[in-house]
Amino acid sequence: MSEIPQLLVHEKADNVGVVVVEGLTAGTDMLCCITHDNSTFRLTSNADVPIGHKVALTDLKAGDTATKYGEDIGKIIADIKKGDHVHTHNCKTKRW
Repeated sequence: MSEIPQLLVHEKADNVGVVVVEGLTAGTDMLCCITHDNSTFRLTSNADVPIGHKVALTDLKAGDTATKYGEDIGKIIADIKKGDHVHTHNCKTKRW
């Protein structure tokens, strides 16, 4: 049986991916799939992350842009380490 990805990334240029399984816990060695070309890589989660939430694929600094779907989805407002949970506590929309 093949392994099921825990994290989906839409484009190679994205710097966040989306958790697609329930109950992802800190320390999980995630199988990550880039849907654009079906390539895979591995990344360790630094935190428990709920399904549908994002994980940083690289270290991000306050002021950086969060990129998902190859698009700007928000501004990083606090430093984030690769593997950390990305959500409203460290990323804000630029819409308002």
